[in-house]
Amino acid sequence: MYGVLALALSALVLLTWQVLAARADAAADDELTHEANKFRAFATSAEAASFSRPEALLDRWLQGNLPDDSEALFSIVDGREYHRSQGTPPARLDTDAAFVRRVGGATEPSYGWADSAAGKVRYGVIPVRLGSAPVRAHLVVLEFRDVIAQPSMDAARALVLIGAITLVLAGGACWLVTGRVLAPIRQLRTTAERISDTDLRRRIDVVGKDDVAQLAGTFNTMLDRLEDAFTAQRDFVDNAGHELRTPITVIRGHLELMGADPRDQAETKALLLDELARMNRMVDDLLVLAKSGRPDFLELGAVNLTELVVEVVAKARPLADRAWRVAGTADATIVADGQRLTQALMQLVSNAVRHTGPGDRIEVGSHLDAGGSVLLWVADTGPGVPPADRERIFERFARGNDQRRTDGAGLGLAIVRSIAQAHDGEVRLAPGPGARFEMTLPAAEEAMAR
Repeated sequence: MYGVLALALSALVLLTWQVLAARADAAADDELTHEANKFRAFATSAEAASFSRPEALLDRWLQGNLPDDSEALFSIVDGREYHRSQGTPPARLDTDAAFVRRVGGATEPSYGWADSAAGKVRYGVIPVRLGSAPVRAHLVVLEFRDVIAQPSMDAARALVLIGAITLVLAGGACWLVTGRVLAPIRQLRTTAERISDTDLRRRIDVVGKDDVAQLAGTFNTMLDRLEDAFTAQRDFVDNAGHELRTPITVIRGHLELMGADPRDQAETKALLLDELARMNRMVDDLLVLAKSGRPDFLELGAVNLTELVVEVVAKARPLADRAWRVAGTADATIVADGQRLTQALMQLVSNAVRHTGPGDRIEVGSHLDAGGSVLLWVADTGPGVPPADRERIFERFARGNDQRRTDGAGLGLAIVRSIAQAHDGEVRLAPGPGARFEMTLPAAEEAMAR
């Protein structure tokens, strides 16, 4: 930006200088033409007719004309400088023998440029002839172009000086402003360079409310998410390694102790197959959780809430001898992933089965409120969840204190939460007797009453 400003100012100064020089040339030509016309008018006057010699006519003209400060007049007679006008000219070309010799032989009016101690000179030579006598006298008019242009050139120099000062001030202002603007960006870069996968605690100090401050705030928010993700990933890997280590240890121990007795081998085989099946379920659950953060985790489509609830209850009946009930359904169709919602509800149903006994009631229902929010729930009449475990049970590998629960890796409710969050919703354990898990999906314009 500063370079563009300097280039534009330089181009402006150069263009101004050229324009002023062209105007000075034109002014010199105009003055020269004006003086020539004045002399021609005098030479044809009655007064001029009284002179018998051309040098006398030229003397009369020089005596009656006082040149401007940028002009000079002199006469040439018989090839030599004769007389010059009054005043002190900017430079003496009448004493320049070479110049006098060059213009003194002209037989026709001529114009040209010459150099002098005062700069460029626009000159005109007018031969003076009386009657049929040969030309032996000349009037030389000098217009000192650089003297004429001096005021304009002074203005141009002032413009150059002002432009240079402006550039210096603009450069200093740009340096100060750019330094202040880029300081947070440099801090952002430095912070980014110091961040590693083991230290995500560094943050940028947000000062002000401009775009750079907003960028720093956005960067800090991103670091918060990254730190949460890395922490969750680290905890997840630690817990998964611990959970998978147990069945592997069990399998290895039984294989090492297995004898040659066919009955012992059959029992060991059944136990190993059960452990492998549990590991397989755990791996499947881990894959679901790993995919929950991907954009393609959900396949959205039209989901009828009544059909969803009825289908879940129908699938759940063979799981156990319970009092199954469709508590209520919303007669509406929403845009969601029907398979993932079914997976979440079946996980809650399976969880309810493990914590209830024969004859206990398990109900599944749905509701669509006036704002369009969708509520899906699974409730049972079991012992419920202790208050201390109400939030912890949704964490990965977390298990309740119910001793009747002997299988599972503690990933079921974490999967339900990930499915709800993928739909921009949430899942919670409602207060009250028994256990009532509620999954709320946000209000959406796609919800349509049938």
